[in-house]
Amino acid sequence: MSFDLARTPTLEAVATEDEQRLAQELQKRVEESIAAAEQRPEVAEAAAAQQSAEDHLSKLKKAERVLSGLARELREQAAAAARIAIETLVASACAGEKPDFKKLLAEIALESQNGLVTRAIEQIVEHLIPQAQIAALRGESHAAMSRARALESIAQERAERVLGQMRQAVTEEMVLPVDLSRGVSGALLARAAALKKMAVQISANADEIERAYNERNRR
Repeated sequence: MSFDLARTPTLEAVATEDEQRLAQELQKRVEESIAAAEQRPEVAEAAAAQQSAEDHLSKLKKAERVLSGLARELREQAAAAARIAIETLVASACAGEKPDFKKLLAEIALESQNGLVTRAIEQIVEHLIPQAQIAALRGESHAAMSRARALESIAQERAERVLGQMRQAVTEEMVLPVDLSRGVSGALLARAAALKKMAVQISANADEIERAYNERNRR
């Protein structure tokens, strides 16, 4: 190491002078720290809750698709059955006979089934899916914030460990300024800040959907 302290009083120590290798090693350690954060109980719990909420939303969307297909089939069947029922009623009336509604039970059942399926679809689309979307967004926001806090904690632990290792140098020099923003700790804090920003935005989206949902249901 060669330097002129009079000209460069601010020094920077790096693990290697190979910039590409330095960047790769930095990225590797950042990824290791991110993986360690995912293993923390609070992060794992938040991630599991998020996945559960997203799975519930996916099931509701699938249910809506299935019921919509069933509703189309029932409408077609009900329309055909209604034509037969009307023809039967007209024929009975022409013959001066009292309509035998027992023979029309199947047609009536189709109409009833179609109505029930339609109401089920309305319940899913108008209430269950919006509520599930809100829950899924809340879960995603909470998971992102949990990851951010875990990364901040890991960055703090790394910084304290590094400063502990530098204690002898500080004792020698008395004051030794340290900038950790360009190292692993700094990268973790930057990642945590991005996650926090994302969490806040997702939470705001959930708030907006909830306000719209509540407004529709007050009418």
